[in-house]
Amino acid sequence: MSVVLALLSGGFVGFSLGLIGGGGSILATPLLLYVVGVGQPHVAIGTGALAVAVSAMANFSGHWRAGNVRWGNALVFAAFGVVGALGGSTLGKAFDGERLLFLFALLMIAVGLLMLRSGERNGSGRVAAGAPSAPAFTPRLAVVALAVGAASGFFGIGGGFLIVPGLVFATGMPMINAIGTSLFAVGAFGLATAANYALSGLIDWPVAAQYIAGGLLGGWVGMRLACHLAGRKGALDRIFASLIFTVAAYMLYRTSAALT
Repeated sequence: MSVVLALLSGGFVGFSLGLIGGGGSILATPLLLYVVGVGQPHVAIGTGALAVAVSAMANFSGHWRAGNVRWGNALVFAAFGVVGALGGSTLGKAFDGERLLFLFALLMIAVGLLMLRSGERNGSGRVAAGAPSAPAFTPRLAVVALAVGAASGFFGIGGGFLIVPGLVFATGMPMINAIGTSLFAVGAFGLATAANYALSGLIDWPVAAQYIAGGLLGGWVGMRLACHLAGRKGALDRIFASLIFTVAAYMLYRTSAALT
């Protein structure tokens, strides 16, 4: 039964990554803890980071073929973000696990509110043909990448739910392009965080393999749905925010009980 639960949970995580470019680690950690039954928060974080990284790279290839990726922005964001992720994950390992999850849930709510506000101002469709793209490198993009990478590493997440709004804020790209572009950075951040946790023996390798297997199929389904919804103004923003609020509320409930 635990294998089935891990496969199904991984499929849901992969679906989220393919659909909205994030939410994978947001979902991976609580699913590992409360559904699959991983006992320690830090092991769940390390295992989830590895599974999400591999699933993100698989989903990235699908968005790349669909033309949703801006390579220059993806490479710059990943390069600066990995530096932040390594530093953030080192701090995260030394932080109390339950308090880490509680702060994580609060951060999720803040990001969800920002995405709803962004969705009121911007469409989620593709850029018009011939419209200029943002430069591959800007100081704003580098600073945002460092900050997002540090937060991703600290909370042990791939960081897509931070990377997507970070890319929109730093470059002004449409939501569907931010989703596709973000997955490269999600994979890079997740691998950096997972490597740091693996050095401390904080990864459950069999569960990670099961998560990855489920995530490959779920990611393909999510990517196809994201392309279908790309032209509907604000649809992806609302899905993104709704998912974040739901999971954050549950995490606050579970962690607040553990902390009292």
